Amino acid sequence: MRQLGVLPDPYSYSLLLKLLSRSKTENPNQIHAQSFKFGFSSDSFVQNSLLSAYSNGGYLGFACQVFDEIYQRDLVSWTAMIDGYVKNNQPNQGLDCFMKMRLMNVEVDEVTIVSVLSAAGMVGSLWLGKCVHGFYTEPGRVKWDVYVGAALLNMYAKCGCCDEAHKVFNEMSIRNVVSWSSLISSYLHCSRVKEALNVFQDMLIKQVKPNEATLSSVLTACAQLGALDQGRWVHTYIKKSNLNMNSILATALIDMYAKCGSIDEAFAVFENLPKKDVYPWTVMINGLAMHGHSSSSLKVFAQMLMSGVRPNEVTFIGILCACSHGGLVDEGIRLFDSMDRIFGIKPNVDHYGCMVDLLGRAARLNEALNLIERMPTEPSAGVWGALLGACMIHKDFDLGEQIGKRLIELQPSWSGRYMRLANLYSVCGRWEEAALVRKLMKEKGVEKIAGCSFIEVDGSIHEFIAWDKSHLQSKDIYVMLDAINPHLKLTRNVPDIFSLENG
Repeated sequence: MRQLGVLPDPYSYSLLLKLLSRSKTENPNQIHAQSFKFGFSSDSFVQNSLLSAYSNGGYLGFACQVFDEIYQRDLVSWTAMIDGYVKNNQPNQGLDCFMKMRLMNVEVDEVTIVSVLSAAGMVGSLWLGKCVHGFYTEPGRVKWDVYVGAALLNMYAKCGCCDEAHKVFNEMSIRNVVSWSSLISSYLHCSRVKEALNVFQDMLIKQVKPNEATLSSVLTACAQLGALDQGRWVHTYIKKSNLNMNSILATALIDMYAKCGSIDEAFAVFENLPKKDVYPWTVMINGLAMHGHSSSSLKVFAQMLMSGVRPNEVTFIGILCACSHGGLVDEGIRLFDSMDRIFGIKPNVDHYGCMVDLLGRAARLNEALNLIERMPTEPSAGVWGALLGACMIHKDFDLGEQIGKRLIELQPSWSGRYMRLANLYSVCGRWEEAALVRKLMKEKGVEKIAGCSFIEVDGSIHEFIAWDKSHLQSKDIYVMLDAINPHLKLTRNVPDIFSLENG
């Protein structure tokens, strides 16, 4: 068009910027400069399109500059800026922008409400989410479509209110795959995994066809429950329906097989992927590490680098865990040092936790302690917990006692911290100190959370809670346990209480 000498108009640039906004691969600076050259930089269509293009591409600073230069901001301008903040993981700024918009008496629409509800969910602001729900959607100020409904569902779920989310779902006049997928995701977010699968079954009964996003959530639920048969059914459904095996769906499928104990099937899915970005590579590395295949995990990591895919933070967690499980201390140290030096990834608290676990398993407790003390951020309870575990394994009870007391200070309301210290005292034969820890736990009103587990038998999920007798076959189960216990005692295989508490 330009080669033929045809002059562009504002709509030309608006369309070009929309294309850039969808591709998210190029910086819109060049088109921005051209629009300025032709005198369209103050056109509202061009400015709003620039806002979206910069925001979607991750250039939030440029988006803010464009927004500040808009003389008369309309609904589209404000909404694009709020959405930009949300997409770039700055929800608080997005909510501040919304407040300013309302102070300017700019009316909102459905797109604005979706962005605001997303921001409220990200920061866990249930109060604000309920205000938006009650002020804009219930009185009918904005049209309650499937996207607003899905945003409400997600907001309530992220704020831990699954029942409210289900109530919103029941009130929706039209439910499509987006609505059902959001409800499944809501239950997953609230760790109510069995209910997520029940919603999926209801969705199939209603003959609503699931999409890639739905099945990704369902596979995640199967992974958390260890429901291998149901996961295989989803895999078969994907094949028969000729659904696009995108990166998200493939990653969820590999993760499901790995967590359900079928690492060979996980690897088969991985091998058959025509294109692999960082996510399938990462979940495969993590899966192999989880199964104790340290050398295979390192081999896949090397192949990933050779293919030109750069690792991310989660990739390094997997590869450091592989080194830890395989006792590859020197290799783990080398990879940890390469994170920032070669890949520009600053180690976070999870990476330090992996390194403490690596050094602790190798009985290098002083090195692990020194690493914790050199951390650029405050060590988390998880990091100290990893060192405490190593102290128990290698019987360094003096250091373990110090760490146990610190963990109780860090998490005074978590029963597991008290039980760890009490177990340490018990192992040392210091029964009075163990009793004092349990007494302290009782005085603070901290109750031990009952253990819970799931098992899949013939495609059905069975849930067990410690001392619970609600299962239909509980009588037979306890009879069998009573029969097994004497045999366990005869083997003199006394369980490690500490290891059992760590799962």
